[in-house]
Amino acid sequence: MTARITLLPVLLGLLLMTSLTSLATGPMALDIFKLFTPSLISPTEQLVLLHIRLPRTLLCIGVGAILALCGAVMQGLFRNPLADPGIIGVSSGAALGAALSMVLLAPFSVLLPAWLGASLTSLMAFGGGLITTLVVYQLARTTQGTSVSILLLAGVAIGALSGGILGLLNYLADDQTLRDLTLWQMGSMAKSDPFQLGLVCATAAVLVLLLRGHAHSLNALALGEAEASHLGIDVQRLKRKLVLMAALAVGVSVAAVGIIGFVGLVVPHLVRLIAGPDHRRLLPLSALLGAWLLLLADMLARTLAAPAEMPVGIVTALLGAPFFLWLLLKQKRGIGLA
Repeated sequence: MTARITLLPVLLGLLLMTSLTSLATGPMALDIFKLFTPSLISPTEQLVLLHIRLPRTLLCIGVGAILALCGAVMQGLFRNPLADPGIIGVSSGAALGAALSMVLLAPFSVLLPAWLGASLTSLMAFGGGLITTLVVYQLARTTQGTSVSILLLAGVAIGALSGGILGLLNYLADDQTLRDLTLWQMGSMAKSDPFQLGLVCATAAVLVLLLRGHAHSLNALALGEAEASHLGIDVQRLKRKLVLMAALAVGVSVAAVGIIGFVGLVVPHLVRLIAGPDHRRLLPLSALLGAWLLLLADMLARTLAAPAEMPVGIVTALLGAPFFLWLLLKQKRGIGLA
């Protein structure tokens, strides 16, 4: 119980310290103590801090919170600790939308207004993720409601179809477009504009507020759909609302920074092991841990290959996959299967 009580301030403290370190980390090193005395910051350092480091730090916090929250929702909704936001096909659909923009629509972007041409890839990624989610959800609808098993299978099938079309577009792309598309699929925090940053932060804040009201319903759903219905919860309406909510949020995230894996899978699982399955604690703690983990991964991406920069998706995969395997082995030994 003590660990559950103290985890919230510990994560808040870690996130604050890591945010300050992120503001000071980069090709131009800044004295972290200068952040508390703005008068000592030179005009050049102020430019770097306000226009590069601060937006990037806020973007990491927003995207990390979104992915972790959506992962917690998917795992609670499907009652499966191995579920993640990409399980309903939103990530693959967003990747396909971005690929269509880069490979087929790039020549026409010069005909569009400047603001629209610059955001075309992000808009197409968001649209691709949204359309994919709607298709998957429509396939999963039955006369008895929404079938979770069909939803998962439809997500896998649509994801495979999107992957096949994406492979064809990779084959048709020229060398520069192929490189841009590959880097986008690995995830990067380097190219976010103010509109995307504002949209990500607003989405994260709204998601936190909305999901607080569904914590009790998710707890009841963990007992089973029949039991949740007996407790007065409209299970079908809950499924529909949470799936669309998670799809929209992940679509915003993927459109802004590309595909970043393992945050939505590992973070809720780790929080559940430490703080228990109660979604009243699980959701806010997952948001904080997801924000901290992605911020830490972005700092490593900026420093490990300096002066070059690694895609942050590579770092999250290298950190998340071994850690998740360790969690699985630990759980295996815990139930006596080792």
